[in-house]
Amino acid sequence: MNELFKIYKVGHFEAEKIDQSPNNPHQHDFEELIIGIKGQLMHFIDFETQTINAPFISFVSKGKIHRASPKKVEGECDFWVIRFKTEFIPEITFQLYNYYHVQANFRLTTSYAIQRLDTLCRLIYEEYVRQNSELAIIKDLLTALLTVIESERKKVSTTTVNLTNNQNTTFKNFLTILEENFRRPEGVAFYAEKLFMSPKSLNTLTQNILHQSVSELIETRKLIEAKRLLLSTDKSIAEIGFELGYSDKAYFTNVFKKKSGQTPSEFREEMKNMLS
Repeated sequence: MNELFKIYKVGHFEAEKIDQSPNNPHQHDFEELIIGIKGQLMHFIDFETQTINAPFISFVSKGKIHRASPKKVEGECDFWVIRFKTEFIPEITFQLYNYYHVQANFRLTTSYAIQRLDTLCRLIYEEYVRQNSELAIIKDLLTALLTVIESERKKVSTTTVNLTNNQNTTFKNFLTILEENFRRPEGVAFYAEKLFMSPKSLNTLTQNILHQSVSELIETRKLIEAKRLLLSTDKSIAEIGFELGYSDKAYFTNVFKKKSGQTPSEFREEMKNMLS
């Protein structure tokens, strides 16, 4: 995508067209937000398929392999799709990654919420299609839209806890450091030291927020990258394992199978068959 920002509608005609065309798992070089007003989304993301009925929110961060298949329910489908480059609104994009990197989809629980979101999307669309549209206005409206979405997410999320500002900042810093270092063979102590805290305190923080230990988050991030490399490159299993900090191929294979239920070779073969 060459534009910084794009918004469009997916109705029942577009849903039928997508359903009848090749729709293989793919990656984007942009962030994508899908707001489902009516219909259903069959979403392949994080290497599993999830089906969610409207009204819903789905966020796909840049680089994630996914396939979104809109479906009609009682003959109707009505989605807003918003795409934007990370640099368009970087401070909000990073928050979205924090919130949705583990769970991409969630259902809205009130008709009032979807009415507000639909209204904001219409305002954004009207500005987007206007001659000499103002990106600054679109950015402010998008920020408001994401604020409303976050308010709704907190109401339904089972992982949301009351966090202090310091805890939020620390968790965001942890994710930043993790993204920079997950390929290295480092454990909890490394990340705790970078954050000037004890391993126990860091583990408590990640358990409170995501119900996962630091070690589990590190392994999850490595696993997602391993799957990406298996799918998008011809590198050997040993090369991929080494790139992710595993010096022993057998150990990497065992960890991969324990977390995903398949060996790296089995996963690669299954995905190749699916894509073909």
